[in-house]
Parts: sequence; structure tokens; C-alpha cells
Amino acid sequence: MIEFRYPFILLAYLIVGAVMVFNRTKAKTREAETARWGEEKVRHRLFSRLDSKLLKRKPMLEWWGVVFLIFAASGPQIGTSFQEVERKGVDILVALDVSKSMMAEDVKPTRLEKAKFEIGRLISQLEGDRIGLVVFAGTSHLYLPLTGDYEAARLFVNAVDTEMVRSQGTAMSDALLTGLDAFPKEDQKHRTLIVISDGEDHEGEAVESAKRLAEAGVVVHSVGVGTNAGALIPVYDTQGRRSDYKKDRGGKLVTSILNDAMLREIAETGGGVSVRFDGRSGSMDDLLGVIETMEKRTLKTHEYSQFEDRYELFLACAFLFFVADFLTPTRRKKEEVWRGRFV
Repeated sequence: MIEFRYPFILLAYLIVGAVMVFNRTKAKTREAETARWGEEKVRHRLFSRLDSKLLKRKPMLEWWGVVFLIFAASGPQIGTSFQEVERKGVDILVALDVSKSMMAEDVKPTRLEKAKFEIGRLISQLEGDRIGLVVFAGTSHLYLPLTGDYEAARLFVNAVDTEMVRSQGTAMSDALLTGLDAFPKEDQKHRTLIVISDGEDHEGEAVESAKRLAEAGVVVHSVGVGTNAGALIPVYDTQGRRSDYKKDRGGKLVTSILNDAMLREIAETGGGVSVRFDGRSGSMDDLLGVIETMEKRTLKTHEYSQFEDRYELFLACAFLFFVADFLTPTRRKKEEVWRGRFV
């Protein structure tokens, strides 16, 4: 497989092709003009000291030199090389609430979409850190293990929806413990967990779980998504169209309100900070600032392959063709003896 550092330079081959066609046309014109110089014997005598085969070979050497020179200038990269890379950073796990209440629209376009957007912004600003994702509703599971592949992380985040966890509810405590199990056990620091939710906790044990994470050396941050006024929870049909709003058993509309107090308590217990997205303000920037101040460690020293520059080979070929053109003689080694009238 081959790649080019400057592929646009290959467009020069179009110019080379056009010049070659032009020269071929001019060559035919010159041959026709030469034919008018006199008889063939006279022309043969005039050019007796020149080797016609070598004369035709020199332009070919020049053209091949130009071809290889353009190819070298385009920066061909062939094969792979291996390098050791040290990545310094922290391990970040995001516990994202995917319960139906996250579809409320008091934060536009929805609480869940706002959360996904801010996670994407967080990923785009990471440098060397590893990131993972836990999704939770009535239960939780590790959706994306810790990784330094940020492009893959974005794909996973974009694919999150409220259908990922069929069991409804908000098992925030379970999500925190799932995150704790996902961290490497050999390190007791350089770890942080960000829980993003509207604050509903049907189990009522989230604060205790945050305390357990803090004792294990994990810093717990919280992000509240929603408003104090709250919003109705839309219900969608199989075609993705809003058909109704969620109702309780008595037939009354359910309003989902941000439980900001509990989220702040989780962050305080976990030694972290609490951020709020309420549709008017709030972003991941505050959290990122805190994460950047954390002590970094070498997360992984690994080998990776990349294309290796090979322009030198083609540049050498171009040089050889130009040298061959320079050294190629045009004079015959043996001159013919004229046996004509004036000998």
C-alpha cells in the first residue's frame, strides 16, 4: 500500500503528458522538413557522425528522470515503521444516563443530545488521556472500555440512544460501581468518573457509591442536564414520531425535574466538581480544566505502525536517469569514410 504526502504534485503528470504530445507533433513536422533537405545520401552524409539510436534514447532518459522526480516530490510513503510512543494522561470514564427522562426537551434539542454533544467536545480536547463510557437506566453496563482511540470513542457516543438499556429507571449507584470495576486495579489515582444525568436516582444509594469510589482513589464529577422547572417526557412511536407524553398510573402527565442537589452531593462526596447544563449555560470546559490539573501518568507504551517516507528511492532513480542522459554520447564510435566525388 502506498500513500502520498503531497498528492496534488502528481497533477504535474498531466503537464508532462501534454508536453510529450506536443513534442511528438513537432517531431513529425521536423522529419517532414528534414526530408526536403536533399537526397537521402546527402542527409546520411550530413549526419554521419551522429548516432540516431542514441539521439532517440537521450530524450527518453530525460523523460524518465522527470517522471521519477515528480513521483519523489509527491512524497510517497510505502510500508510501515514501528515507533514506541509514551502517552501520558488520566483515565476518564463517563457514566451517561440513557433513561427515557433524558428525552425531555427543556434542554434543546433534548437532554440526551446535549449530553452527547458535550461529551464529543470533551473528547476533541483530550490529549493522551484514555476515555470510556458506561450507559445506564434501570441497569448499567460498560459500553466502551477505556481507549485512546478518540475517533472510535466519538462513534460510540454518537450511537447512544434510550433504547440501549431496556430496563427503565435510573440505577445511578449501579452505574458508579460499574465504572469502578472498569478502571485498572493496579493504579489508585489518575482516575476520574463523570456521571451525566438529570439526577433521578430510583435506588437512593448513589451518594454511598460515590463515597466508595473516592475511597478507591477515583475522583467523581457530576453533570446535571435539565432545568428546575422540568419538562414532560415525550413518547415516540415505532417511526420515531412523538405520539404522546409519559403518564403515571393515574393517567397524569409526568414532569421530569433536575435533581441538582443530589448531583452536587455526589460530586462533593467524590471529591469532584458539579456542572449543570440548563439550556442557557454550562459546558464541559470547567471539568476539562480540573482534569488537566490532575497528575498525569504513563498510561501505555505501545508500538504503532505508520507509513514511512520513501521519496529517496525515487529521487535516486531520477538522478541516475539524468546522469545517464548526461553521459550518453551522440557521436558514432566509428566514422564512415566518404567515398564520394571529392576524395
